Amino acid sequence: MTGIVGTVFCDQCGVGVDEGAHGRCASRRELEPPRYCPDCARRMVVQVTPTGWSARCSRHGERWAVDIR
Repeated sequence: MTGIVGTVFCDQCGVGVDEGAHGRCASRRELEPPRYCPDCARRMVVQVTPTGWSARCSRHGERWAVDIR
């Protein structure tokens, strides 16, 4: 995860990536879409579809992933 400026946050729990262990977050990341914006730690609006997911931060816009299998 990378941020534009300043601290970078975990997209699963919203805590700074330099704070504490994120082993559980890493395992959740394999199956779940991000829940928190990695740039500002705000909770994102997440939509899961059969083909992928989209997540929208009110400040940093939309992120998405589509399963092309």
